[in-house]
Amino acid sequence: MRIALDAMGGDYAPAVTVEGAIEAVSESKDLAVVLVGNEADIINELKGKDYPASLISIKHASQVVEMGESPVTALRRKKDSSIKVAVELVKAGEADAMVSAGNSGMVMAAALFILGKLQGVERPAIAAVMPTLKGLFVLIDAGANVDCKASHLLQFAIMGNAYARTIFNIDIPKIGLLGIGEEDAKGNELTKEAFKLLKESNMNFIGNVEGKDVFTGNADVVVCDGFVGNIALKISEGLAEAIAKMLKREISEKTTGRISYLFLKGALKNFKKKTDYSEYGGAPLLGISRPCIISHGRSTAKAIKNAVQLAGEFCKKGVVDIISREFSAGISGAATRGEGRVVIKK
Repeated sequence: MRIALDAMGGDYAPAVTVEGAIEAVSESKDLAVVLVGNEADIINELKGKDYPASLISIKHASQVVEMGESPVTALRRKKDSSIKVAVELVKAGEADAMVSAGNSGMVMAAALFILGKLQGVERPAIAAVMPTLKGLFVLIDAGANVDCKASHLLQFAIMGNAYARTIFNIDIPKIGLLGIGEEDAKGNELTKEAFKLLKESNMNFIGNVEGKDVFTGNADVVVCDGFVGNIALKISEGLAEAIAKMLKREISEKTTGRISYLFLKGALKNFKKKTDYSEYGGAPLLGISRPCIISHGRSTAKAIKNAVQLAGEFCKKGVVDIISREFSAGISGAATRGEGRVVIKK
């Protein structure tokens, strides 16, 4: 698989994007990466590095979309931006997927206007992966749509269900609706209506899930609108970082803490790994006709490597085709058991 990587996207680009690309192709011999961006800058980063030259190529793009720029304006005015060129490579069949740690709004806009949505999909959604006491769960939508209808949330569940089943090998994913209480009648008009639609489907819907319970692992897919989802994601990231800093401070300030650290070092290292966004690489934009992975703006080389490898796995397992099939039968179902299809009850 050939992955188009926005080499200029992210706070530490192009240094970390180039390094991440090298790590990805060095570990996964079935992957090749096209580094999209300023050719001179990319060549400068490649100098002196040991990498398989046959698996790394460059596509020059003269412009960069900054984080604060308007996606709509940038899409219109920056026709040679690294994000747009990367998406166009996928459209032209010169790449199988694209990855960017740049302006996420621009990635979504370019993907939507250049690649288009799958038939039947009303709104593409970002599917972020987060840790739980039992493993992982998929949070969808994590920021693509701030205003939603109940039908959108139903479709998010369908796409998240397919993603969890295909990538994480969960036979029958448990679907939860993020809300303010477990009771069926609790929530705003959006979640109440979405609850009815999800309950009427024969997906494995377990009901409402409160914020305090999302990390228990009782739900494999947690559904919400993008406004709530992005806040939940950012709070979780911030809390994990704050806890790590608090522990470090407590340990460094006390002699007993420093002694305890020697015994807890392994456990603390595992905790940090589980809560580190770089372990998960990026979040796919589901509902688009080709694979697009959005990475964190603060992505490290490790995060970029994992995002590129996720894009490769996404292609290998045919996630886009699976989602497409589940919408094409009537735009009302999703597979939950093997190749079975869920039909929304009327």
